Amino acid sequence: MKLADILTQAKGPLFSCEFFPPKTDKGEENLWTCLNELRVINPAYISVTYGAGGTTQDRTRRIVTQIKDQTGLSPVAHLTCVGSTAEDIASLLAEYRAAGIENILALRGDPPEGMDRFEATAGGFSHATDLISFIHKQDAFSIACATYPEGHPESKGGVADDIRYLKLKQDMGADCAVTQYFFDNEAYFRFLDEAAKAGVTVPVIPGIMPITNYDQIVRFSAMCGASIPDWVHQQMNPIREDLDAVKKLGFELAVTQCSELLAGGVPGLHFYTLNKSEATIAIVQSL
Repeated sequence: MKLADILTQAKGPLFSCEFFPPKTDKGEENLWTCLNELRVINPAYISVTYGAGGTTQDRTRRIVTQIKDQTGLSPVAHLTCVGSTAEDIASLLAEYRAAGIENILALRGDPPEGMDRFEATAGGFSHATDLISFIHKQDAFSIACATYPEGHPESKGGVADDIRYLKLKQDMGADCAVTQYFFDNEAYFRFLDEAAKAGVTVPVIPGIMPITNYDQIVRFSAMCGASIPDWVHQQMNPIREDLDAVKKLGFELAVTQCSELLAGGVPGLHFYTLNKSEATIAIVQSL
């Protein structure tokens, strides 16, 4: 089912999950185990990323096709501008269309390993907006896009830039947006208010990253520009070496955050699973 229809027909907030394509057979075996375990919370859709810099494209294509054929879940294939010409992307979209894949999450993508900044491939696209417009003209897919309620790490204009680009993505054909993860709900709701003033009407689904490893989340956040509030540091720092205690506190923080978001009327919650199911299942069942 297309994302646009999933969102329109929903009778309440949706739960969705994101995975990355494993690099090993063992990792892929674990992925399928996680997907089967997640059936208990009935995710509205499952998104599958590219690897860093657009790598693992073949695995992404194969996994989203298998998700559709073998699980009955609705897959969303990530697609970036990195390393691909318009012709390459058209060919990939044709394969997805033939396989019955109806949903794409369109991104500019991160620079390949070893490069400090993104550079468009000759004959390719420079911005997510260009990619969204190209996909939209295919008239076969529902398109999701990314947005950053605390501002993209490369943005010089901060949140205002992200709102402007989100409106442009909507105008180019995006049906919904999924945010970078965040821990400050007020930042998300401020972003929504300002985006609405700018004419954004598509659903903006908050991204949730349960903390299961404090040092890991600190590294991730430094790379992607997600801020960690002082009150999270203050609670996590004393227990950072105790992984069980970190998971317990991370679960409690995530349940509180998600409860507040649901009370605020969000269209759904999108969980960054890191290819693990335990935390996501526990949080959703608690909600």
